[in-house]
Amino acid sequence: MPLKILHTADWQIGKPFASTPDPDKRQRLQQERLRSIERIGELATSESADIVLVAGDLFDSPSPTKATVSATFHAIGKIPAPVIAIPGNHDFGGPGGPWNQEFVQKEARALAPNFQILTEAVPLVLDTAVILPAPLQHRQNLSDPTAWIRTAFDESSIPSDHPRIVLAHGSVQGFSSSGDEDDAQDSNLIDLPKLPLDEIDYIALGDWHGTKQVAEKAWYAGTPEIDRFPKGNDNRPGHVLIATIARGKSPTVKTIPTSKLQWHQLAIRFDGESDLAQLEQQFAETVGTGADGVLLQLELSGGLTISESLHLRELLETWESRLVRLKLRDTVVEMPSDDEIAQLTERRSDPLISRVATRLVEQAAGSDEQAAAARLALRELYQLTLRHQPACA
Repeated sequence: MPLKILHTADWQIGKPFASTPDPDKRQRLQQERLRSIERIGELATSESADIVLVAGDLFDSPSPTKATVSATFHAIGKIPAPVIAIPGNHDFGGPGGPWNQEFVQKEARALAPNFQILTEAVPLVLDTAVILPAPLQHRQNLSDPTAWIRTAFDESSIPSDHPRIVLAHGSVQGFSSSGDEDDAQDSNLIDLPKLPLDEIDYIALGDWHGTKQVAEKAWYAGTPEIDRFPKGNDNRPGHVLIATIARGKSPTVKTIPTSKLQWHQLAIRFDGESDLAQLEQQFAETVGTGADGVLLQLELSGGLTISESLHLRELLETWESRLVRLKLRDTVVEMPSDDEIAQLTERRSDPLISRVATRLVEQAAGSDEQAAAARLALRELYQLTLRHQPACA
């Protein structure tokens, strides 16, 4: 009878999201990762999964807080299937890692009796399958963690009729999380071609945060909750895999989206009068109001007049409030229009402002720090004149 597994990885529960400055929004990002475990439990039920496999990095660090540990195992305990995991590079299995900590072991036993962490490279023989784990003992392992599997089938203790599943965490054949991880290095390398692939029915991988098939029987599940802005079309995070496996047959794999947070990117260059309206339209089409769990990476360039720039600042202030995160790269050059220059420099009732504005306009034409400071001063002067305009009769 075919075995159905739910393959997931890289939960990284407890991820700090330090680049998000608002503490309430950081907490929202962290809580959504915990909620992804609940969604995995719901899928395990709806898909009738026999086993849930977590291919490493269940925790984000080797020292999760006690509150994080308890909340995680409380969520795992509600999953209606056995949950089997291995240590990854973030939550490695050797000294200093979380799996040797008494509190972690105690909470796992008390809250998640359906959970098992495989910290040793030995076969786990179940009634329905054989799990061949390749746990990482250190954050950076220089040897192939799957090397022992090359000779594992020489032993008669592995049933010949059970589906065989490799559970591993690392990089394969030059395809890695380099660029995904800030401190990624050439370690935790898995040599897939050296595995006895005819003896294996499925290879459940973790480490790469996108969903990807890397060989006929080998898949990265990716992280179930997106945790960073997209890096190319080949990166497809925010899924779990449902793999149907039978001994000696190719697996069938279904990809199911699980992410709730939305990570978007927009880029616009200002070079015309309609550009601000275009930006507002693109924002509405891409993220709606922005108030429903959205993170946006926004790149702005080109030039705007002072009044346009002031309107842009109002938009950005609103979006900053609504979005979970606004990651802004702003290289827009602000230069006054002819009408704005005339309004500042041709003030017969304010000759001092006229002289100052004329000087600032001359200085603002450059591209150095002095020019940038002059443009900022022009904006402040323009706002000052707006506030002190006489009321209409």
